[in-house]
Amino acid sequence: MPSLAITWAQRLKRVFNIDLETCSECGGAVKVIACIEDPAVIRKILAHLDAKAASPGTRLLPESRAPPQAGLFEEPHYSNDQLQ
Repeated sequence: MPSLAITWAQRLKRVFNIDLETCSECGGAVKVIACIEDPAVIRKILAHLDAKAASPGTRLLPESRAPPQAGLFEEPHYSNDQLQ
């Protein structure tokens, strides 16, 4: 009789379309080497990432820029007088 149990990685892929078993860069197989479940360790990792993201040298978003110029890529409009 085949086993009906699936791994948590397979559940994530099925429910949320998160594929932990395939490398997003090369498409090769990925091996999960650890699963962190201790809430204290998770909080410490997330606090570190928050501190790193808040540091002055780190930008999460690109620099802002001016909006595109209106009409820059539109076809010119000519009146009937200009076409004759």
